Amino acid sequence: MLLYTLGIHLYGFVVKTAALFNGKAKLFVNGRKNIFDNLKKNVNPNDYNIWLHASSLGEFEQGRPVIEKIRENHPDYKIIVTFFSPSGYEIRKNYKNADYICYMPLDTPKNAEKFLNAVNPKTVFFVKYDFWYNFLEKINQRQIPLYIFSTIFRENQIFFKWYGKKYRKVLTFFNRLFVQNQESVKLLKSIGITQTTVAGDTRFDRVCQITRNAGNIELIDRFSQGSTIIVAGSTWPPDENILIPAFEQLKANNPNLKLIVAPHEIHQSRIDMLVEKLKNTKFSKYSQSNIDTINKSDVLIIDNIGMLSKIYKYATLAYVGGGFGVGIHNILEAVSYSIPVIFGPNYKKFKEAVDLVEKGGAYSISTQTELNQQLYKLLSNNYLLETTGKTCLEYVNANLGATEKILKGSGF
Repeated sequence: MLLYTLGIHLYGFVVKTAALFNGKAKLFVNGRKNIFDNLKKNVNPNDYNIWLHASSLGEFEQGRPVIEKIRENHPDYKIIVTFFSPSGYEIRKNYKNADYICYMPLDTPKNAEKFLNAVNPKTVFFVKYDFWYNFLEKINQRQIPLYIFSTIFRENQIFFKWYGKKYRKVLTFFNRLFVQNQESVKLLKSIGITQTTVAGDTRFDRVCQITRNAGNIELIDRFSQGSTIIVAGSTWPPDENILIPAFEQLKANNPNLKLIVAPHEIHQSRIDMLVEKLKNTKFSKYSQSNIDTINKSDVLIIDNIGMLSKIYKYATLAYVGGGFGVGIHNILEAVSYSIPVIFGPNYKKFKEAVDLVEKGGAYSISTQTELNQQLYKLLSNNYLLETTGKTCLEYVNANLGATEKILKGSGF
């Protein structure tokens, strides 16, 4: 894997160059400075250390139920969490159920050796993806129990291509792969990987936790009072280009209709772009609202990170963004509140979206006309609204329990 390692070094050089003018790249580089010195100061290799790696925020949320159950059952164990991406680390770097959180060093043999010497983990968990060859090989060589969970495999992945034969060796390093579905088991078996268990997706357990513990948000309470609420989560400009006109048309015949928009990115230029699209509509930004002014608006912009999963509680129905780009964002946070969800056309990579479209709890649209029609259809028929929401909740409940299967299968 010499070429692979050379590629990692080249990637590191490119990111360092990009850090001179790109904020996210700068976080990526600066966050990895002094990693090993900080590990020596904060992690005792003689403790019973459990290491969990998540690429970014979404994978971390999948890992949380496993972390928290280990913490509950083994309070004396130390839990080390690493991230690859700044979008995960910067938001969860103060997560209270981990003993130490840091970036994962770049995947070189030297970095892997130094990291494993510093942490000396007794068990390692990877969440969903991030098959870093050198790290996984070094873990395997040290005979440290290694697991990956909530992962899903597809035919178009490198492991199943004729040119991916060398890289598929990385799959042999895992003691067990806890996959989401039977199709993944079949694909892995076709290339000789048999140490698999269908455990499902821990996101179901996580969204159930969120829903169960969701409290009230005073400003959202006031904004939503007596209204029909559409919550649009993790939106991008192409989503808003059709969503806002659709809302404005429906609003003309439904004065009680309101919209909450939580864009995926919240930097100033992005919020300004959204505000420009709302020039014909009364709107407020969450950060500038108060109890006295919040009810004067028909649209509320959520210009912060971390509230969306609780805001879905107030929704009559949800629109989830990303479907006009690389793929939709998390719909489980919405459907766990027993509401239907609408999204764009790029959803086929997401099992829960495919399943719920088939079951009639979710709807994919490709145009503003289709969105108008779907919103009208749901909002004008309380029975349909209720039954589709019930379908969503039943689907979530039927898929709970992945955390227990993973812990039992990994000896916890």
